[in-house]
Amino acid sequence: MIAVTEKLAWYVSRASGVVAWAMVAASIIWGITLSSRLLKRRGIPAWLLDLHRYLAALAVVFSVVHLIGLVFDNFVYYGWKELFIPMATDWKPGPTAWGIVAFYVLLAIEITSLLMRKMPRKYWHAVHLTAYPLFVMGTVHGFQAGTDRSNKVLQWTALAIIELVVGLTLFRALTFTPRKRKAKAADQAAAVPAGATH
Repeated sequence: MIAVTEKLAWYVSRASGVVAWAMVAASIIWGITLSSRLLKRRGIPAWLLDLHRYLAALAVVFSVVHLIGLVFDNFVYYGWKELFIPMATDWKPGPTAWGIVAFYVLLAIEITSLLMRKMPRKYWHAVHLTAYPLFVMGTVHGFQAGTDRSNKVLQWTALAIIELVVGLTLFRALTFTPRKRKAKAADQAAAVPAGATH
């Protein structure tokens, strides 16, 4: 019982870091699914969009829990500087820096998503696309700094998730239709009389 208590912060930090990464991945997967032709755009229930936002919010929450766990873990000292300034720690400074930058990107995405209706869509969209580098940085951080990187279950699960993200991203890129082209196609379809044939 004492050993568990002494290592509780370490377990919390490890688990919350993995869950935060999984929530980022799930949010990206769901976001791609919603924005691609995998689902019909018309009639998408609001709760499906809310799920995408909820997954991203969970990623922020578990990232914060991850940071708190690091503060209370006595194995490596983490103060404000070590938590929020890249390369400030002596313990695996490179891999840790990936995680710090990923956290800032995650916050930027979440904040701009909350302010989406109050800012130009092109700026919101540009920030939103940084979810892809965020996923890469989080993955690098997890496998270089994480102590669970040798866990075979985690390795295979992560590989499956990475392949899913890459596959959906390629599908989205290959089926992407710019907004102007979509609007033009819609106008042309509206101009054709009902029942007309080619």
